[in-house]
Amino acid sequence: MEFVIRTAQLPPRERFDYWYDAVSGVHGLYEIVSDHSADFRAELHARAFGAVGVSWLTHPSLEARRTAKLIRRHDPEVYHFSLNLSGSVRMAQGRQDVVLEPGDLVLHDSSRPFRSVTHQGLGRASGVTVAFPRTLVPMHPDKVQRLLAVRLPGGSGMGALLSRYLSELATSGHEFRADDSARLSTITLDLIWAMIARGLDAEGSLSPSAQQRVLLVRIHAFIQQRLGDVSLSPDMIAAAHGISTRSLHRLFRDQGVTVTEWIRARRLDRCRRDLADPLLQTRPVHAVAARWGFTNAAHFSRVFRAASGISPAAYRRQCQGLTPPGEDSAQGDHLLNGSPGHASSSS
Repeated sequence: MEFVIRTAQLPPRERFDYWYDAVSGVHGLYEIVSDHSADFRAELHARAFGAVGVSWLTHPSLEARRTAKLIRRHDPEVYHFSLNLSGSVRMAQGRQDVVLEPGDLVLHDSSRPFRSVTHQGLGRASGVTVAFPRTLVPMHPDKVQRLLAVRLPGGSGMGALLSRYLSELATSGHEFRADDSARLSTITLDLIWAMIARGLDAEGSLSPSAQQRVLLVRIHAFIQQRLGDVSLSPDMIAAAHGISTRSLHRLFRDQGVTVTEWIRARRLDRCRRDLADPLLQTRPVHAVAARWGFTNAAHFSRVFRAASGISPAAYRRQCQGLTPPGEDSAQGDHLLNGSPGHASSSS
């Protein structure tokens, strides 16, 4: 279940108190003050994936404190792992004091006093926070403490992968089914602890199964970024990740799919998106296909029809409201596809 609030729907005098109550219910008790409290325009989207809570917040400048008194009143005993999306955040916990710019990641502990000051900059501040029980952490608390309120860069490598993943999870959580929760919870924690372990130079502390899951997410991201590359292949993917092609095939086989099938499915997803986009309605179907790695128009039409039960051109017409569902036209396909492809494609 997703929990969403938008204070703009309330009278101005009620907005800040409503926001305060909502944030306290999701993240725990804080003292929150803001120069914008008279007209506090903010949003909160929160969703649970098993034991993991994910929230996306956007709000004006504010200061938040979690004091020892509030901790004694109620402590959920969780870690919060946050991604700063916009604005600037100064955070302090224990002896650490850090400034976070957009793209930075940080960890803090609900059981320790904490203070953060957020400046919205040119627009409202925003960020993603993941909350999870400390009992799920595969490391000794003394080790984890070394990274509390320490800036973890999200601009490249594991940080960039985790930032993209958290952004999509927070904003697209409503698209997942209830039976996805357990798997998403596991993947989210694996990625966070891979990032934490890297910061502690303790990557070997992750279990072999966690390392495999993290590797698979990295491979998925690698493929997604190169779907339009016709040279994308299992050999290229394996080499880029320092594993054998046989190991790559084994990773995907454990997920019940082949590498080629996974690439084809993602390419078809992108093609469907472009075919449904009214801004791209003048782009020939074969050009849409070629953009995502299908270099042979006839092959693409066969693959698309096998996966979707309808031709690409008919799918576009349905999305534009030009053809009733179920109606197909080979003649229309010929006119919309344009010239035939010139090369074969294995995907």
